Order: sequence, then structure tokens, then C-alpha cells
Amino acid sequence: MRRTKALAAAATGAALLTVAACGGSDGPGEGGDGGEFEEAGETIDKDPDRQGPAPDIEGAQEGGTITVYLPDDPGPEDLDPTNGWSVTGNSIQQALTHRSLTQYARDPESGEMILVPDLAEDLGQANDDFTEWTFTIREDATWETGDPITAEEVAWGIERSFDSDTFPSGPGTEYTEHFFEGAEEYDGPYSDPKAAESFDGVTFDNDARTVTIKMSTTFPDMDYWGAFMAMGPAPLGKESDPPAYGAMPLSNGPYKVESFRPSEELVLVRNDEWIPESDPARHQYADKWVFNFAADPTQTDELMLSGNTESQTSMSASITSENYQNFRDTLGDRLVQQSAQCTSFLSPDYTKIKEIEVRKAIAYAYDYESIWNASGEVPGVTRVPANSIMPPGMSGKSDYQVDGEQITFDPEKAKELLAEAGYEDGYDIHMAYATGSPTTEAAQEQLKRGFEEAGFNVTEYPVPIETSLYTIWTDPDNKINKKLNLRGVNWCSDWPSGLTMLPSLLRTGATYNTAFFSEEEIDAEFEEIPTLPVEDQPAAWGELDQRIAEEYYPIIPTAFRNDLFAFGEKIGNPTGDGALGAPNYKDLYVAP
Repeated sequence: MRRTKALAAAATGAALLTVAACGGSDGPGEGGDGGEFEEAGETIDKDPDRQGPAPDIEGAQEGGTITVYLPDDPGPEDLDPTNGWSVTGNSIQQALTHRSLTQYARDPESGEMILVPDLAEDLGQANDDFTEWTFTIREDATWETGDPITAEEVAWGIERSFDSDTFPSGPGTEYTEHFFEGAEEYDGPYSDPKAAESFDGVTFDNDARTVTIKMSTTFPDMDYWGAFMAMGPAPLGKESDPPAYGAMPLSNGPYKVESFRPSEELVLVRNDEWIPESDPARHQYADKWVFNFAADPTQTDELMLSGNTESQTSMSASITSENYQNFRDTLGDRLVQQSAQCTSFLSPDYTKIKEIEVRKAIAYAYDYESIWNASGEVPGVTRVPANSIMPPGMSGKSDYQVDGEQITFDPEKAKELLAEAGYEDGYDIHMAYATGSPTTEAAQEQLKRGFEEAGFNVTEYPVPIETSLYTIWTDPDNKINKKLNLRGVNWCSDWPSGLTMLPSLLRTGATYNTAFFSEEEIDAEFEEIPTLPVEDQPAAWGELDQRIAEEYYPIIPTAFRNDLFAFGEKIGNPTGDGALGAPNYKDLYVAP
């Protein structure tokens, strides 16, 4: 899952782009002393029997407005659940407005995230080889209109995820396309409406309230994939036609959309038709939520440190490094450090930068700590050097060093590698970066300086911060993208498995394969590993991670990440969500 803030400056490291949910946490996501990087946990526990209503949060009260600032983060381009594959958008919508087959709940004692039912009565029933899953839809879940959610509407929502041309940035391009039966032939209901009439890969029985999904191969992780809102309902007929539906989708969670201005603001208000008894994990404490996208980092810091009336019911999804100690001293437990299974990358274009020596030279030309500091990150806390694609805490991660030791900023080493590849006179880099924010521009300045010291010549293509760089990097026909030979991506696991890291970033044609990497042998491994016994898969993913780096080095891991969230004095239960690497929106309230 990409991080949209990384879109703002993914290539510079100013932010992490995330398109997947993140893996398990080891109990962080609460305020405390902090001061050092925290690893996420390897697993997420499951509770298939959990039923609603969600347990009350101690001391929680109803009422008030919570204002959320997202500095340098343009937020989701639209609100269509089928297209949702970013940490920012998914964490908001999945917690507050849109339900799915399954979901995550936070254990208040341990801080661990637990996979629990959502619209389904349990976590699904699979056949012996996990090639068919059946979910029974609960009777008491409703739309914001008060109408009950039917099995047919859930099946229709899932079927929409087959349409990769209509939803090119959605998670269906990875999981539906590669694991659902019929995806190779069926292009989806909008791209192939005639085939939709006879498609039977996803079936429903309204009387029995069941949805059955056939798999093209064994897929034991369907219960995790079920936690994406793409695996939830959509209204039948033209009401859910894109792109209009993405501007004002129908809610089925505790809140509904009052207004949405992309890259600016999202306002949510109470959905009075939501039934708490139908929902095992969500709450409806606040009356209203206001999300301010692409907020100014400096102004947001000033507000959150001011202690004034406005700050007390506000929170920020990030802070700047220069104010880190001030936040620790001022906010105490209201500064929450959240671990997540996330990695930031530079993505040299594999079709243009063909020498591995040049790709390694780029890694040595990247002035890691200077870029992190300039972009507002806290070295050693929110960012640490990365040595692999799979992040810390992910089961099977191989603890290797591709060059024998941790790669750090070393311009002389970069020059040596360029010379080995025959580029003694330098190498031209073409890259896009986000403008309009002091932090993204400062980070780009540090990147360019380091690259030039290392013998690279940098041509820059500025993009307004309101425009997600991913809209450029993932569009092969984009005029700017055609000029680039260096891109970026910030990725969090969709659940704690290498399956949600390596194929999503490196499979031929994958949406977020911003390096355009393509090797038949590696694609074959992506197909083979998910068919192995479940207990053998983690090690296989770790071994493949190391092999890819040592043989090809197609993308450059620049950082593993944590996040810091600042909560106002009257925001109750200030905590993080370790499954998504985001604030724990489900359980927040306004204190008196």
C-alpha cells in the first residue's frame, strides 16, 4: 500500500507513498518516551468470533469535531472504495465510512491489531486447498439510506475490482488479478459489460446471504485481502458508476461524506443509519471529522504546539524534525510513535539504467540523513537505513547487505561505480519532484547536491504538491514520465507477508512497479511461492528478496519507517493503528 505523502516527495525521501495496509505491530502506537525506531510485529492475530458492538473505550464521550491535519499529503484522488490503495485514504475510509468483509480492531491492552469480522459474520470459510471462499453477510448492516446491505451488493463491489482499466490504481490490479478465477479472461464489468452477464467467478445467494469467490490458485490469505474496502459492497446499477461515484460514494460505516475537495479537504458527519451492534470494531464518538490535506508542515507544528483552543481538538499525522524534541517535551504521551511494515525506495528505470553499477552508484549518491532531516523526518526514529525490500518485523526477512555492509552516502564510491560502468564523465538523471512545500523542496535540494557530488547530472521536473507523483509515475503515457529515468515509491505491506511487498513492486506490469523491472525468472517465483505450504512461504520470500537485490538491484531501499502522530489535549485515546501505520481513527473521541 502506497503512502500518498511519499507521493509528494517519494524520490527525495520526504515522504512515504503507501498503497498497502501495513503489517502487524508489536504493541506500539501509544505515547511514551520514544526516541528510537520500533519494529513492527511479524503477525496479526485473528478472532473470527468477534461480534458487535465494539467494546467501549474507557472514558469516551460522544460529541465534538476532530480536525486532522495531513502535512504535505495530498490525500486520496477519489473516494471510490474499489480504487482505494493508499495508507491515507484507506485508513480514513476503512475506519469511518466504508466496510468490507473483514477488518482490524485494536486491542487496548496490548496495542496489537486483530483481524476480526466486518460485514461477514466470521473470517470466511475456505475449502481444503483454499481455492474457494464463502462469506456469510450479516443481516443488520445498512447503507446510509437505511437500506440493508445485500450479498448481491457485496458481490458486485468485489466484481468491480476485476476492472483494472477502470481502477488502474486499485488493489484489485494485484490481488484480484492474480488470485481470483476468471481474472485473466474477464476485464471487469465496465470494460467488458457483455462478459459480465455470464461471469461466475464471484457468486451470491441473497436468501442465504452468502458470497462465494473462486480462486485461480490456492489463496489462504483471502481473509486478510477481505479487509480492503475493495472487498466490500457497492450500490447496484448506475449509482456506483465511475468516476462520479468516487466523488460522493454511499457510506455504510459510522460516518458519511458531507463534502470532498481532492487535495484540500474531506468532511465527514454522523451516519445515523449505522447500527453499532452490527460492527465489531468501529465507534461513533465524534459528531464530525475534518481532514485537511496538503497542510503546511510549519504552520501545523505551530498549531499543535500552541495549546490554543483549536489545537486541543486537532491532530497531525506528522511533525517536522526540527520540532521533535519540543513535541516530546510539550505533548508527552500525546506524541504517538507508530511502527509499520513500510519501506521507501528509489526506482531507477530498469529499461533505461541497465547497468547494476549505475543503480548502485545512485544508492551511494543519496545523502540519506541530510535528505531525511530536510524533509522533516527524525533519523533514528521515523527513518532508519534500509537493507532489503521486506521491512523489519516481516516474517522471513533476510538480514543481508547487498554490498557487504550498509550502503551510506559515499560520493567517491559512487564515482568509482560510474567509472566501472564506463561513465567517467558523469551520468544524466531525470526525475520529478514535488514543489509548493518547504520540506519537499529542501529535500530535493539535498538530493540534487549529493547526486552532483557523486558525478550525476540532475534534470528536474517540478510537479505541484497537490498532484500526486504517483499519477505521473504509474502512467506510461504521461509526457513527463516518458522523460524520467529515476522515480520512487513508498510501500507498506498490505498484510504481514512478503506476498504483499515483492510482487506489488517488481512483478512485470505491476501498477507500482515504478522501476519497470521485468525478469521472467522472477515473475515465475512470484507465481510459485504462494503455492508453497504456508509455513514455507516466509523464508522463500526472504530468499527471493536477497536474490533480487544481489542479482539485479532494481530498486534501492532508502529507509524503513515509523510515524509520529501529534494529538491535541482533548483528543481522547491517542493511539495508532499498527495494521495500517496510521492514526487509530476508530477509537478516538473528543474529551470534555
